[in-house]
Amino acid sequence: MRYLVLGAGAVGGAIGGRLFEHGHDVVLMARGPHLEALCDRGLELRSPDGAGALPIPVVDGPARVRFGPEDAVILATKGQDSETALGALAAVAPADVPVVCAQNGVENERAALRRFPRVYAMCVMLPATHLEPGVVEVHSSPLTGILDLGRYPRGSDDVAATISSDLEESGFSSRPDPAVMRQKYAKLLMNLGNALEAACGTEARGSDLNERARAEGEQCLRAAGIDFASRQEDRARRGDLLRLRPIEGRRRPGGSSWQSLARGTGTIEADYLNGEIVLLGRLHGVATPVNALLQGLAQRMAREGLAPGSLAFGDLAQQLA
Repeated sequence: MRYLVLGAGAVGGAIGGRLFEHGHDVVLMARGPHLEALCDRGLELRSPDGAGALPIPVVDGPARVRFGPEDAVILATKGQDSETALGALAAVAPADVPVVCAQNGVENERAALRRFPRVYAMCVMLPATHLEPGVVEVHSSPLTGILDLGRYPRGSDDVAATISSDLEESGFSSRPDPAVMRQKYAKLLMNLGNALEAACGTEARGSDLNERARAEGEQCLRAAGIDFASRQEDRARRGDLLRLRPIEGRRRPGGSSWQSLARGTGTIEADYLNGEIVLLGRLHGVATPVNALLQGLAQRMAREGLAPGSLAFGDLAQQLA
């Protein structure tokens, strides 16, 4: 199988890099300065065990790919970029190409299924960082991450089994899971703290405000009749598999939303994380003041180019007093 990674940032670069290191055919798709750096120097993949430059083929989008029968697309863009990416993919890709959504949130699979019949959901537990062009850092060693996947909306098949096996060979823990969306909804609840971390720093993840955001999320999922893995199930799957270690003496600075602010991209995926809970709350009559506040705050910080961690936690908490 050849892996076409659409969105070669932290998650896409880590998955593509590890697969390539272990002998699998990979093509990365990127844009801007990151594309230029990948073309010039290859992907620099850093880990606690060292760094190396990987000469992975790279193109600027799906239109540059010659698709074949053994291809699978790993969609690894941020949620706010999925529509554009899927539109470009649908314009040139075979209708039956498998599309694997290796993304946070739960809306990407629905968007992909509107265009492609063979869609796979992947629950991504992969601590990685992408802050400079051409460079991706993976922070867990010896195992890089946990990547379970299954057909969307449910089920499994030989493609899921093959991808899972290839990932297992490439430094990940991966299982075919016919009910993987239960894991993805549990991950959504965890990701409700991304905006809080981006605004106030990593310490805010342990705050009461983070728990309040999660409680709203759980209430909305139950009101909507959506099943999700419990905290106990999540802890059992993770076990002690993810072992974060410093890279060149540096610890991981922050998660995906923190990194969006640090790179000054002008966009952030809060609409597909906190905004998903706000949407469900409005549909099912559940109040979501914490998630609505975090959604709006994250969007404002991205729009105005504010630095991650630049908001005092006390000022934010006061808005909900």
